[in-house]
Amino acid sequence: MDQKQNQSQLEMPTTYDPKAAEQKWYPYWKEGGFFEAGKRPDAEPYTIVIPPPNVTGMLHIGHALDFTLQDILIRVKRMQGYDALWLPGSDHAGIATQTKVEQKLREEGVTRYDLGREKFLEKVWEWKDLYANTIRDQWSKIGLSLDYSRERFTLDEGLSEAVREVFVKLYDKGLIYRGKRIINWDPAARTALSDIEVEYKEVNGHLYHLQYPLKDGSGSITVATTRPETMLGDTAVAVHPEDERYKDMIGKTLVLPIVGREIPVIADEYVEKDFGSGAVKITPAHDPNDFEMGLRHDLPQITVMDESGTMNEFAGKYQGLDRAECRKQIVSDMKESGVLLRIEDHVHQVGHSERSGAVVEPYLSTQWFVKMQPLAEAAVDAQKSGKGVNFVPDRFERTYLHWMENVRDWCISRQLWWGHRIPAWYSESTGEVVVAMNEEEARAKLGKDDLRQDEDVLDTWFSSALWPFSTMGWPDLDSEDFKRYYPTSVLVTGYDIIPFWVSRMIFQGLEFTGQMPFKDTLIHGLVRDSEGRKMSKSLGNGIDPLEVIEQYGADAMRYMISTGSTPGQDLRFRWERVEQARNFANKIWNASRFALMNLEGFTVADIDISGELGTADRWILHRLNETSRDITRLIDAYEFGETGRLLYNFIWDDLCDWYIEFAKLSLYGEDQTAKKKTQSVLAYVLDRTMRLIHPFMPFISEEIWQHLPHEGETVMLASWPTYDEAFENTEAVTEMNLLMDVIRAVRNIRAEVNVPMSKKVELQLKPVSGQIAGIIDRNSDYIRRFCNTSEYESSLALEAPDKAMTAVVTGVEMYLPLAGLIDIAQEITRLEKEIQHLNSEVERVEKKLNNPGFVSKAPEKVIEEERAKLADYSDKRSKVIARIEELRG
Repeated sequence: MDQKQNQSQLEMPTTYDPKAAEQKWYPYWKEGGFFEAGKRPDAEPYTIVIPPPNVTGMLHIGHALDFTLQDILIRVKRMQGYDALWLPGSDHAGIATQTKVEQKLREEGVTRYDLGREKFLEKVWEWKDLYANTIRDQWSKIGLSLDYSRERFTLDEGLSEAVREVFVKLYDKGLIYRGKRIINWDPAARTALSDIEVEYKEVNGHLYHLQYPLKDGSGSITVATTRPETMLGDTAVAVHPEDERYKDMIGKTLVLPIVGREIPVIADEYVEKDFGSGAVKITPAHDPNDFEMGLRHDLPQITVMDESGTMNEFAGKYQGLDRAECRKQIVSDMKESGVLLRIEDHVHQVGHSERSGAVVEPYLSTQWFVKMQPLAEAAVDAQKSGKGVNFVPDRFERTYLHWMENVRDWCISRQLWWGHRIPAWYSESTGEVVVAMNEEEARAKLGKDDLRQDEDVLDTWFSSALWPFSTMGWPDLDSEDFKRYYPTSVLVTGYDIIPFWVSRMIFQGLEFTGQMPFKDTLIHGLVRDSEGRKMSKSLGNGIDPLEVIEQYGADAMRYMISTGSTPGQDLRFRWERVEQARNFANKIWNASRFALMNLEGFTVADIDISGELGTADRWILHRLNETSRDITRLIDAYEFGETGRLLYNFIWDDLCDWYIEFAKLSLYGEDQTAKKKTQSVLAYVLDRTMRLIHPFMPFISEEIWQHLPHEGETVMLASWPTYDEAFENTEAVTEMNLLMDVIRAVRNIRAEVNVPMSKKVELQLKPVSGQIAGIIDRNSDYIRRFCNTSEYESSLALEAPDKAMTAVVTGVEMYLPLAGLIDIAQEITRLEKEIQHLNSEVERVEKKLNNPGFVSKAPEKVIEEERAKLADYSDKRSKVIARIEELRG
C-alpha cells in the first residue's frame, strides 16, 4: 500500500482488533514476497537459519521465545538495508517422530513390523506432512518473517546428499568407525539413544554391599552396587594402586559369587580410595567407566542381557528373566548364601528414555561412531585462538569448551526405520563392508553384487549438525546461497542444547567448510511457569502459544516473551505480564487514533519539521533520536529486555503521556502555522515509532503505519530510524524537564490535599534566575493548561504567600495558596518528611564524594555530576527549611 491508498483519512476503529490485523497483514506480507531474501544483491547479507523444530507435534512457548527473538533480529536488519535471509525448516527427529507414529499405529492395533519398513515409512511421511503444515500455520500466527521459498527439511534430497557426503568423507578419513562400545540403550524401543534423549529422574533405590572372597581363602573384598544383576558380568574388582588396605591383594584372584567365575583384583587410579570401601566391581559390558577401565586392563566384556532387557545365556540360571525380576531373585540368592552384607536405602539419578519411559541400560553394542578427538581439538583450538564463535553471554563459552574438551566418541547409529539410512553395504557372501554415496558406487568399490545395506539410521543430530551449510546447497560449493549467505550471522538457541547441537554444528562446520557456521551464538534461557518450575506434561503447566495469541494477540505475546529476560536467563511466564503487554498495545493504538484524527488530509508532502519548533516538539524529536540510538545499540548487543524497557518508557511516558497532551494546545489552537508544525512532528514521530516497535509488535505497527502518511508498501521495508545529531537538543530537554517537574509537583500537591484536577487553583512561581524565568514565560500556556490555574503568577521578586502548599523543583519555588483547603500542621509534617529525604540524599552524595576510592577512580564528569547533585539537594533543603519557618511564623 502506497500513499494513494493511505488510510489516514479513514477513521480507525475505536479499539484494536488483533485477530483482524493478524489475518490481514500476514498474507499480505507473505504474498508480497517481503520475507524473501536475494532482492538486494548489492547489500550486505545477514543470515539466520531457524533451529528446526521437530515434526512431532505443536510448537511450545519455548519455540515462541526462540523464534520471536530471531524475527526481531531479522526484521531490524531488513529495515537497516541488509539482504536479510531467515531460512525456515523442520527436523525429522528420528526416534521422537517414529515413537509418535508407532503409538498412533498401536491405537489402531498395528505395529511397524506388521506394515514392513516401506509401508511404515509412508505412514511417517504422512505424519510429517501433517505436522509440517501445522508448524507453518503456527509460524504465521506468531508473525514470523521467514523466507518460505527456501524452506528445508532434514530428510529432503539435498540435505540427504549432504549427510551421505559427510559420512563418506569422515569414514574415508578414519573418523567414522564401526565397533563395540557402551551406549545408552532403550530396551523398550530397542535402539541406541543420544544423551539428550535420556531424562534423569531421582529414584528411591538401594545400595547393595556384596562380599567377594579371595580364591586363596585369605580374605574378601566388599563392593557396593545399585544394580546387583550386573554382577553376573563382572570381570574384575578394582582398587587404587596406593590404597594400603589392598596392596597385598592386587594381582590376586577373587571368586565371583553365585557364578563361580575367577576374576582378578586390578589397580587403577580411576578408583577413589576414600569413597566407600575403596573397591569397585568392574562390568565392562554394562557401565561406560568400567568399559574404559576394561580396555586399559584387557578385561573380557560379558553382556548378560539382550536388547529387550531380558537376561541372556551368560546370566546362567537367571536366563529369560526380565532385568527387574533378575534383581529380586539374585538379591534373594545372595542373602541366602551370605554374600549380601547389607542393603542401604539410596536415592540416586536414574536415566529414563525420553520417548518410551523405560530405564535406560548402559549397554555394550556394535554401533557406528564418530572419532571425536581430532574434530573437537580443531574446534577448541579455533575458539581459544580467537577465531571461534562469539557466545552471548560469554559465560556459555565455558559450557561449550568443557563439553568439547571432555567429549567421548559419538554413537551415531540408531536402530530405527525413520531417518537417514547409514550409507554402508555388506557383502552377503564375505561380510565385507563398504561405505559409499549409493549402492551403485558401493558395488563398484567392492566389486560384488550381493550387497545388503545397513539397517540402521543416523542419529538425528548428525543431520542437524550440518544444518547451517547443508540448507545452503552444500556440498555444491558453487551454490549461490552457500557463497552468499554462509557463514550465518547468528544462531539463537537455548542453553540446554549447547553440547548436543551447537557444539556439533561448530566442529562439522569447521571440518567441512573451513569456517565457523555462525559469528554469534545468542543463548537464551528456558521459559518456566510463574513459580519458576520447568514446564512439563506431568505438572500440567505448559503454555500453548496459540492460546496466548487467541486471548491477547500475537503482538502482546511477542512483546512479553522477548522483553521479559536478559540473555542466558530463564523467563517466568506470567499471564499478568501478557495482559500488561496487551494494555501497552492498546495505549499505542489509542494514542495513534487520536493523532490520526488530527492529521485529517495530511500527507507525506506536508511533513515539515524544519524551522522554529515549540519546546515539546523539539524535545520529542530529541527523545526519539536518543531512543533510536539506544535501541539500535541494545539490539546489536542482544539486550532485548532493556530494549523493551526503553520502548515502553518512550512510548507510554514521553510520547503518550506528555507529548501528545502538549500537542493538543497547538492542534486545538488558532495558530495554523504552529498547528501544521505540530502535525508534522506528530506524523514524523509516530511513523518512526511504528518502525521501532515493528520488530517486536509487527501487526499493530503495520496497521497504524498504513493509516499514517507514508511512502512504501509496508513498514517492514521502511528504513530503520537512525541517530541524527541535528535532533540533539539539550536546551529543549532542560526546558521540558522543568515543565514536567512543575506540572508533576502541582498534581502531587493536588493529590495530597485531595483537590481534583477539574478544580482550578492559584499558582505562583518564583524562578531562581532570569534563564529559568524565560523558560517559564515561553511555556506559560502549558503550565496554565496542565496545572488548571485560575490565577497564575511568575516572578523573580515573588513574595511567598501565607498558608500555601509549597514545592521546590530544580530552579523554581512553587506556591499554591489554598486557604481553607489545607491543614497547616499537616503541611509542616509533609515538609519535615521532605527534609528527611533531602538530608539522606545530601548525606549519601557527601559520603560518596568523601570516599577517596571513588574520587580517585571515577571519571571527572561523574564526579562533577555528583557535586551538582549535592548543590541541588542542599539548595532544595535550605528552601524547604525556610518555608517551614514561614509557616510556623
